[in-house]
Amino acid sequence: MLNALTNLVTTPWTVLVTWGDGVASAGRLAGAGIKAARAPGGLKANAAAVLTAPENQRKVLDVMRAFLPNLSLSRKLVQAYDNTGTVIVTRREDVLEVIRRDADFEVVYGPRMRKLTDGDNFFLGMQPGWDYTRDTSAMRLAARHTDVAEIVLPRARALAEQTVADCGGRIDLPAALTLEVPWDMTDRYFGVGGPDKGSMQDWTTTLFWYLFGDLAADPELEKKSMAAAAAMRDYLDGAVAARKAVPTAEEDILNRCLALQAADTPGMSDLGIRNNLLGLLIGAIPTISKASCLALDELLNRPDALAEAQAAARSGDDAKLAACVWEALRFNPHNPLVYRRALHDVVIARSSLRQVKIRKGQMVFAMTLSAMFDRLDIADPNSFRTDRPFSDYIIWGTGMHTCFGAVINEAVIPAILKPLLTQKNLRRADGAAGQIDTGGTPFPQHFTVAFDPA
Repeated sequence: MLNALTNLVTTPWTVLVTWGDGVASAGRLAGAGIKAARAPGGLKANAAAVLTAPENQRKVLDVMRAFLPNLSLSRKLVQAYDNTGTVIVTRREDVLEVIRRDADFEVVYGPRMRKLTDGDNFFLGMQPGWDYTRDTSAMRLAARHTDVAEIVLPRARALAEQTVADCGGRIDLPAALTLEVPWDMTDRYFGVGGPDKGSMQDWTTTLFWYLFGDLAADPELEKKSMAAAAAMRDYLDGAVAARKAVPTAEEDILNRCLALQAADTPGMSDLGIRNNLLGLLIGAIPTISKASCLALDELLNRPDALAEAQAAARSGDDAKLAACVWEALRFNPHNPLVYRRALHDVVIARSSLRQVKIRKGQMVFAMTLSAMFDRLDIADPNSFRTDRPFSDYIIWGTGMHTCFGAVINEAVIPAILKPLLTQKNLRRADGAAGQIDTGGTPFPQHFTVAFDPA
């Protein structure tokens, strides 16, 4: 009874505050637009920079949550996958509804995944069914959760610590650290690090971009991706054949897959092993690198949060350090949305004022960034707080298609950043070098920080 009475009082007030947030953010966006219009090149030249800044994306979503929470458009914002239009969903309750209703909203990556494997799908592109169950079950036997604490994390910690110790007080994060640590994991733990680290890093970054980020269907990126996929298939086919010809005793995923094959496990043919490894590799390196860079970038923008993270790192409070990292990624996530396609006409937010009918074939942008700032479900959303339950975050997705490597990510990303955060006077390098440079891609290519070496 008391909870019901409390809700009667607090919910209308929260709705009013949400409207106030929307109005305030609209005003700030107008101010940013005016400033951009007055800058060299005018609004046309500067609009993209304004709209891609994370703080401005959050303001746009504030406005939408308040006044246009579920926006249906006939326009196709995604060209890479077939669809009949677009729906943008911003309220947390509705975002979670879309992601969790697998029978109504499908993942769309299958056609491109088949191009990368030259025939077969990977479980990230599958709907519920036997193929999905077969492949995920087999790969969970090969990539065990217990491996994170026993194999992956100790190596990531040691490599990150040594890299930071050897850098002399200045480090370009992607090349030296945030790409290096996950690549080392693919080499030592996956057992398939590539003919060299540069090739594997380039292949996986290109193919992740092609699968998940190429909404405009760039023909040049497709050409590059097809070449990368062919090279990666050839390498993996050779790696599987070589390991079968000359077995090793290494505790790596490739050996475990071959052991499952010897036990007649469904889906563990040479081709099945190659395709599953290809899919895992694509998700491993670019995700960890980008999230690590964005988390540190956000902490550097917030002196109080940086001090809190550094205190946790120096005291060995790994749980508190991780909380600082997840909160930084709430403000600046590596992926602000997931998208699904409606399998048939369907209604979300039923019996509410924001109810919307989604037509068969429409692409639904479930705005996870917005969901993590929805005042109706997230306490004090605009404050940087490290006491939030992890369930508040939607960093690795949720439901059936939660990132397969989420457990690894949650361990490795704080481990990568910890040696840096223990350093004295950690700061951005001067000038442009101290800002994230994506080099025309969705991924950090350069981001240099400095500190006072001991």
